[in-house]
Amino acid sequence: MDAGDEGYSKTLKTRHVNMIAIGGAIGTGLFLGAGGRLANAGPSLAIAYAVCGFFAFMVVRALGELVLHRPSSGSFVSYSREFMGEKGAFVAGWMHFLNWSTTGIVDITAIALYIHYWKMFTTIPQWVLALIALAVVLTVNLISVKIFGELEFWFSIVKVGALVVFMCIGIFLLVTGEKVGGHDSGPMLMFDHGGVFPHGWLPMLVLVQGVVFAYASTELVGVAAGETENPEKVMPKAVNSIVWRILVFYIGSVVLLAMLLPWSEYKEGVSPFVTVMSKLGVPAAGDIMNLIVLTAALSSLNSGLYSTGRILRSLGAAGSAPRFTTAMSRSHVPYGGILMTGAVCVLGVGLNAWVPKKAFEIVLNFASIGILGSWAMIMLSHLLFVRRTKTGELRRPAFRLPWSPVSEIVTLVFLAAVIVLMWFDYDGAGHMTVLAIPVIVLALVVGWFCVRGQVREKQALRVERARD
Repeated sequence: MDAGDEGYSKTLKTRHVNMIAIGGAIGTGLFLGAGGRLANAGPSLAIAYAVCGFFAFMVVRALGELVLHRPSSGSFVSYSREFMGEKGAFVAGWMHFLNWSTTGIVDITAIALYIHYWKMFTTIPQWVLALIALAVVLTVNLISVKIFGELEFWFSIVKVGALVVFMCIGIFLLVTGEKVGGHDSGPMLMFDHGGVFPHGWLPMLVLVQGVVFAYASTELVGVAAGETENPEKVMPKAVNSIVWRILVFYIGSVVLLAMLLPWSEYKEGVSPFVTVMSKLGVPAAGDIMNLIVLTAALSSLNSGLYSTGRILRSLGAAGSAPRFTTAMSRSHVPYGGILMTGAVCVLGVGLNAWVPKKAFEIVLNFASIGILGSWAMIMLSHLLFVRRTKTGELRRPAFRLPWSPVSEIVTLVFLAAVIVLMWFDYDGAGHMTVLAIPVIVLALVVGWFCVRGQVREKQALRVERARD
């Protein structure tokens, strides 16, 4: 039992967890990031989404098996502690914090960019809009987990509904042969204008780290399982449903976008869905779609604050994070960790004031490092879990990661390959991000030496209580 699991109310219902799983698979990376990536890689972006989507599913499937082994709000931090000790939990937790604190900055930046789409808001500085968005979502997240679940449920309803409507419109345009923005729509657009790989293979490969970011929220379903009553029934369905969501919403959407307009029509910083709807000439179509993608960014920010609050509390209970991260409100919300994440996001507000045009891509790459680290810890934990089951110490649930242990090893190789690809991203922020990895490692080492005494004290105290 994870000490950080105490005090939570099991108020998330099946529909909440299912929609959190959906919302995790549909976020800012698709609604905003796909525009710039289509402009850089062309139709080959669909291949990148397919490959990264496969490995994202492997990670979530492994996490799902660990959840059925032992549900925990500490999620993969708790599992890293069980199978790799406190050092493993320390690395997993703080890499997750790096991921979601920087993702929060990406989200508030995206929100500000979306709001700037409307001319009435263009005079308001980007950093002011980012600060307002953070304040609103932070307040909502601090009230109760039930309100978080309801908000995320309706956010996901809006996102899924919007994509379904868009895809129905897109398919209708393809079937009827209607022009979009003066261009003939159809499958031939994927092969015209330079073909599937208009700039060669390298741009698609370099963009992989950004595509990985698009799937970052999928692991949140594991955190939510710790606050639901029947994870044994809910988790298998929620995890398995991620496969078809990836196929339909990510790969299907990108293929559809590539068949509706030439890839050169899409632009960085502008949602590709807004681009298509605006070119249709339908009154307010772009405005409606922009409002929907704004909802997606708010959903991602909401989920990030939720998960880091729980993860930091698990770390704090073990002595690996500041004591205030263990603080719990009367409504069973770990507000200490949530406020800590919000404080980092405030730094993102400053980034929006300093370099508003580059804020999104700069922070996106650092978020990708956090994601890669978190996913690697999940796969390592699962690999060690399977080894223990082979010795008879533990039993594997019926819901399992297929092809283990090959699945874990291949996924870890893929994650390492993504870092190598980032190194060759000389024109973007990828190369600089890889250069920052030694700094991140040094910070983790220094951080561990700072907290190891407190961690040992907590461990000794838990042993004494167990004996009593």
